[in-house]
Amino acid sequence: MSKKLEGKIALITGGSTGIGLATAKQFADEGAYVYITGRRQPELDAAVASIGSNVTAIQGYVTKLVDLDRIYAQIAKEKGRVDIVFANAGGSPLVPLGSITEEHFDAVFNVNVKAVVFTAQKALPLLPDGGTIILTGSIVGIKGFPAFSIYSAAKAAVRNFARTWTTDLKDRSIRVNVISPGPIDTPLLNEAFSNPDDMKALASTVVMGRLGRPEEIAKAVTFLASGDASFITGAELFVDGGAAQV
Repeated sequence: MSKKLEGKIALITGGSTGIGLATAKQFADEGAYVYITGRRQPELDAAVASIGSNVTAIQGYVTKLVDLDRIYAQIAKEKGRVDIVFANAGGSPLVPLGSITEEHFDAVFNVNVKAVVFTAQKALPLLPDGGTIILTGSIVGIKGFPAFSIYSAAKAAVRNFARTWTTDLKDRSIRVNVISPGPIDTPLLNEAFSNPDDMKALASTVVMGRLGRPEEIAKAVTFLASGDASFITGAELFVDGGAAQV
């Protein structure tokens, strides 16, 4: 049986842990050659070891345009193209209104908005017609959780990118979609909700009564990246156990 991503070249930002790492494993299993990026070399080395084959890690900060240029230059030299871009890197500490600083605002928008824009834009010369861009959104983009305002606004911007870029790129048949997870059991979430009671309370907000697993997001991203989603563009796919749906 043929693999869904056989022969494809993929880039995953924030690919050393959590959803990015799970997706890199899934992409590789489905026949893609995967490039992953991350800020920390030890985590990248561990990720490469866990993926096994058909993977290259490139250390870099997606908020630094010079690093993005270097990442794409390496992919261009080694593979000549990139068929799938998964702009996944993101995250934010929780800060309620009244305590928001300029530094917090800039940091959140840099990694969740600016980096996504330039990860996508700088990929365009390497993306063949018919390629695909997938962005990581979140249920917070349509929900109103306390202390999430700046992060939520950033993810709402990401959701709109899929709409506007779909129209920008329609003549090249490049599909752009958003994957919006609910609470997922990742290192990032465990860091934000270090108290076990807080984690239980978070799980209770999910209709299915549990946190999602990174692998469950990865399978949905793989669907959007594959030919199975050939008539899906500009969409937001919620993978949230019903948390934002009912």
